[in-house]
Amino acid sequence: MPVHSIIHKQHHLVLTIGEGQVTFWEIKAHQDRLLSNPDFDESFNQLIDATAVTDLDLSGAQAKEIALRRIFSTKSRRAFIAKRPHVFGIGRIMEVYQEQHAHVEVQVFSEIDAALRWLGLPSGLTMTLRQPSLESQEPDSQR
Repeated sequence: MPVHSIIHKQHHLVLTIGEGQVTFWEIKAHQDRLLSNPDFDESFNQLIDATAVTDLDLSGAQAKEIALRRIFSTKSRRAFIAKRPHVFGIGRIMEVYQEQHAHVEVQVFSEIDAALRWLGLPSGLTMTLRQPSLESQEPDSQR
């Protein structure tokens, strides 16, 4: 699955991981799964790890639609991490949409440790976050 999340209640965090080619429809379906997850809390922060995304296939209008869709609270922080320039650029576009229209605090990073610090978490927590606990997995039979 190109997009999935792990919910970490103890860190008040949703770790969303994208891999390979990711489309608008996959992102939207992921958001729907997240909203239906009983462990999801809109007040949690989000760390979007797009470092393994090779292509983000969405138009400017679709990027705006995804960015403006209300999933998290306006008090939540959302960090987006990308290494590839075109994925990083789309992350910045979505950051602008969210900050200007949804009034959500978003930052785009190229390094995960900087994103973790911005979210108030210790750097070096990456491997621990990638280990799902039983209660944190998305309710999705395709996983």
